[in-house]
Amino acid sequence: MSQRLGDLLVREKVINHDQLTQALRKQRETGGRLGSVLVKMGLLTDEEVTNFLSRQYGVPAINLQFFEIDPNVIKLIPQETARKHQILPLSRVGASLTIAMVDPTNVFAMDDIKFMTGFNIEPVVASETAIMERIEQAYAGPEAEQENLEDIISSMGEEAELELQADAEELNASDLEKSAEEAPIVKLVNLILTDAVKRGASDIHIEPYEKEYRVRFRIDGVLQNIMQPPLKLKDAITSRIKIMSKLDISEKRLPQDGRIMMKMNLHGRRKQLDFRVNCLPTLWGEKIVLRLLDKENLRLDMTKLGFEAESLAKFQHAVLKPYGMVLVTGPTGSGKTNTLYSAISLLNKPDTNIMTAEDPVEFQLAGVNQVQMKEAIGLNFAAALRAFLRQDPNTILVGEIRDFETAEIAIKAALTGHLVLSTLHTNGAPETISRLMNMGIEPFLVATAVHLIVAQRLVRRICTNCIEPMEINPQALLDAGFTPEQLKTAKVSKGKGCSACNSSGYKGRAGLYEVMVIDDDIRELILVGASAVELKKKAMEHGMITLRGSGLRKVADGMTTLEEVARETVH
Repeated sequence: MSQRLGDLLVREKVINHDQLTQALRKQRETGGRLGSVLVKMGLLTDEEVTNFLSRQYGVPAINLQFFEIDPNVIKLIPQETARKHQILPLSRVGASLTIAMVDPTNVFAMDDIKFMTGFNIEPVVASETAIMERIEQAYAGPEAEQENLEDIISSMGEEAELELQADAEELNASDLEKSAEEAPIVKLVNLILTDAVKRGASDIHIEPYEKEYRVRFRIDGVLQNIMQPPLKLKDAITSRIKIMSKLDISEKRLPQDGRIMMKMNLHGRRKQLDFRVNCLPTLWGEKIVLRLLDKENLRLDMTKLGFEAESLAKFQHAVLKPYGMVLVTGPTGSGKTNTLYSAISLLNKPDTNIMTAEDPVEFQLAGVNQVQMKEAIGLNFAAALRAFLRQDPNTILVGEIRDFETAEIAIKAALTGHLVLSTLHTNGAPETISRLMNMGIEPFLVATAVHLIVAQRLVRRICTNCIEPMEINPQALLDAGFTPEQLKTAKVSKGKGCSACNSSGYKGRAGLYEVMVIDDDIRELILVGASAVELKKKAMEHGMITLRGSGLRKVADGMTTLEEVARETVH
């Protein structure tokens, strides 16, 4: 191209023959491109060379000094390739990648980039000096990256001392592992895990998007943005978490499940941590969700779960029966497992054989035979239930009734002298009856086997540190479902927001419970195929407190707010 550029410049009378000969001689001595040599000799400016090439080849020119480069696009092309071809990726629109080039006729460079990125290449012309300067700026060295990472780490506070319960020898399989083992990445991941514990988070979401990478914690049931690490750390963070949870770091196309078990020194106290890890391939990389299973947060004392006194008495009466089925329903994350575990701890005596089939086993309970489901080898709830019936059980817990087969065996177990505890995903207690019949269970079996159904939700508690009385229009309370009698004694409160609750006004959670006893009147309605609405009406006549009613009682007691109850229940 040098010779052609020189000839073109002479033909266009931009320089003369003598100047070209002089420039070519200098180029042979010092190397570099002819355009650069002409600029150094003071015969042309950077801008003149760029504009000339633009006109000559019909490619737009660009002044890189005033152009803002998309940092995400820089990651598409390695620094060595950019230097080698003297090109700089600028922006991407759909399947087209715009790159600045010194030589827009360099088809080898364009083919290389197209093959590497899979995008169509749109070249623009810029001067060599400008491109090389911007390459240095755009691809900041590892020192800058390290400083950036150290800043993030220091801004997050002190890292608790963590000790992975795994074999350290397993950790040297590939380059990805090496990058994940670099001290700052290890430190950053440890900080994310310890920060989640300190803030009382139940889940950690690590999510890659096209232009950002974010970490969110679910605290008291609500997701909150915590930090945004640089996008370039995505692979290293993912690899580090996969190494910790013993997953295959080379498998990026399929979902994977793992577990991290570690000990942690927090405020001078040794704490055992257990994280359930799931990796899911998304459009922009693998999203990782870690569920924190903290034994200390497991409340096994039924009286502290949030049951109203009369609802608790009904629930305890049902689980203390020698046989029959007790169902707990509600969406994911509504505390069903905690309620079932509290029932099991009430029944867990040396003279009782308790068998559980769970997916996954969230907490290990002493004296309880817990079985982890493994669908891949055919160990599902139905298969486990069949085996349990040959193990002489008193009480059986089935993690979830998902299909007809599991429901059928569970019902038969309840009818043959066993107490069966299980969960279902339905909106309320009366709807659970319809759900079982929709699965194909005969009405007479449902009416006979099921003794009690609990529907539950979790609402955020008002922070006790900044609670204050709240003025509210009485009509709004009546519209929400309060009776005139309840209005007289209601103490409606709210959280002002303080450092203890992260200015949210809420800290901790309480359960709302709808407990429906299957008595003779309701059995008759089930046998004649009554709807969920009719069942609910009859249960309320018999004293059932609905989810909304349970929520309103907690609002009147100053435990939660009307907004929280309205968010989780229907009137």
